Amino acid sequence: MDKVFRVGASVLLFTLIFSCSVRSNSTLTSNPFYPSSKPGVRWWWFATDIQKEDVKYQLDWAKENNFGTVEIAWVYPLHRYAKLYASTHNRHYPVDSSAPKWLSTEWVEAVSFTKKYADSIGLTCDFTFGSAWPSAGSNIDSAHSVKVYGNPNFRQKVSFSWSWPEEPLVIDHLDSNAFHKFAQPILQALQPALKGSRSALFTDSWEIKMNSKLKIWTTGFDTLFRQEFGYDIIPFMEAGLDSFPDVRYDYMLLLDKLVRTGFYEPYARTCTENGAFSRVQCLASPTDILTTYSLVDIPETEAMLNDPNFSRIVSSSATLAQKQVVSSETFTCMYGFPSTYLRQEQSADLKLVVDALFAQGVNQHFYHGMPYNPKGSDSIEFFATTYIGPGSSLSPELPDFNKYVEKVSGILQKGKNYSDVAVYIPFEDAVMQGAYPPELQRVWVWGAYEMRYIDPPSETMGYHPLWINRHFLDLAVFKDGKLQVGDARFSLLYVDVNYLDIRSLDRILELAQMGLPVCLKRIPKQPGKQRSAEFSELLSHLQKLPNVSGDFSTLIDHPPLIGGDSIPAYWCRQEADGTLYLFLAQPKARDLGYPLYSGMSHMKASVIRDLTFNYNGHSLEQPIEFKPYQSLLLRIDPKGKLQFLDIEYSPSEPLVRPKEPQKSFF
Repeated sequence: MDKVFRVGASVLLFTLIFSCSVRSNSTLTSNPFYPSSKPGVRWWWFATDIQKEDVKYQLDWAKENNFGTVEIAWVYPLHRYAKLYASTHNRHYPVDSSAPKWLSTEWVEAVSFTKKYADSIGLTCDFTFGSAWPSAGSNIDSAHSVKVYGNPNFRQKVSFSWSWPEEPLVIDHLDSNAFHKFAQPILQALQPALKGSRSALFTDSWEIKMNSKLKIWTTGFDTLFRQEFGYDIIPFMEAGLDSFPDVRYDYMLLLDKLVRTGFYEPYARTCTENGAFSRVQCLASPTDILTTYSLVDIPETEAMLNDPNFSRIVSSSATLAQKQVVSSETFTCMYGFPSTYLRQEQSADLKLVVDALFAQGVNQHFYHGMPYNPKGSDSIEFFATTYIGPGSSLSPELPDFNKYVEKVSGILQKGKNYSDVAVYIPFEDAVMQGAYPPELQRVWVWGAYEMRYIDPPSETMGYHPLWINRHFLDLAVFKDGKLQVGDARFSLLYVDVNYLDIRSLDRILELAQMGLPVCLKRIPKQPGKQRSAEFSELLSHLQKLPNVSGDFSTLIDHPPLIGGDSIPAYWCRQEADGTLYLFLAQPKARDLGYPLYSGMSHMKASVIRDLTFNYNGHSLEQPIEFKPYQSLLLRIDPKGKLQFLDIEYSPSEPLVRPKEPQKSFF
């Protein structure tokens, strides 16, 4: 057995010295897009008169409170929900006749001024690509709008946009011509603002209506389907795809291809061509999102409307595609949807969410969000958010909290994500399943293909598991005893699925024959209508290989990175010299789910975890103390020396409030 190293006084002394150096250099970052690791904030611009004095006031406030970026998101005029605000909040918003029209000359001038002023004070300024969500435009006609099978009159409109009461049509995401038609006027209006420092163009999650009755379609889909799969899909569409899971699998494969080529790929190219970079949430899109997320510059997750554990998919994609930054839209409807405990948010609860996201690979945060308010006022708010602004309940602690987020984000941007065990993502299982059961569905969640609730197998957790799919298996090489793709180096492939695409099976067999250990936990079946007799033969060959087994413990030839009976949620980065940075999230951050209750972070006493850290032939046994509200950040050098870095931030003790019943907004 390797020698056991225990942390002693000399290490602790070195820790204090090292911690000081980290503290003084916390703004340094290897982030290729943002000049610092400071958090950003979504800045809600309602369709109202935009005054230079107000813009300067809010940007100065953001700068003073240690934000590094603002992202302007254009939404509805306040009087759009006049009755709601009046009845719920006793706030009355009149029609603002002075608001500039969407993309007008006055609008362009306001946006350009904002970008220039942000540049002048050292803030980055990003822009949501369009008004509200999903992508919709006043110039979109029926031919370029979203379509569903069997209902030629179906139209999805956006009621949250700046141009209300006009309700622009959602674009056909399967048709790149629709995307370019939508993008052209926005890009033209944004050209002056895209000068100066480089900005991101952001698009939000897929929020196009999909369910058992609404099947996304586009012109010529049936012809493309026949060419791809050799049979006619129309009879199955007429009968209902939910009765034919194998046909639904084929349908989703084509949908995946068309959505990527029709929207996400041209989106990323367009950003680059216009001197911007793409920051995108691909979650809920009807695609294999592990691949889709790899297409953009900055893949972005979201929480708490989405559980933090989902973010491992996003950070896995980033690792496989060599993306340095994983961002998050953080604090959406933290206590429930909508407006639950709005303006009563507590820093300890925010820290709990941030730490849960750090432990899933997020290293850049965008708070959701800060409403546009005239100077001297804080009466305006957005219903589905945490309130960030001068009058916020968070204001007294926000500067120090942001320093904490900046520090941890900066360290988690060093090097690249550590990798050891690759877990095959159960995309085929999800598509074959169809809809989630009712208890897992939400206003914004319907199909299992969205991968909202998957986690790596528990026996792999100490090995820092990352997800992988067919696309990245095809790109991988087996070299020097490792499966290598992007920034990842895997020692083993773990497959625990009911269904496996024959192309994946063929590739897994090929890699296993080269020597890759494969843990095959179940005997999978082939999805899709057109099955091949070769599937059983390939599977039989795979099972007979000596390096293929259902017993994980006999295949893995080294101890886990972290061992122990109750491993906290964690994330690890690795620098070029082999140095590890290991973030251990406070115990309550593990498996955090939507929604939080207010004061959920409350913690009376320390929690001790007896953990073993195994790295580079060294084993370090260490009792780890999590003081109330504290997560930990460890540095382990290639010689096995462990050091605790100073990331302490102590929020005020939170007030525990009753759980609120969830409201229906629509």
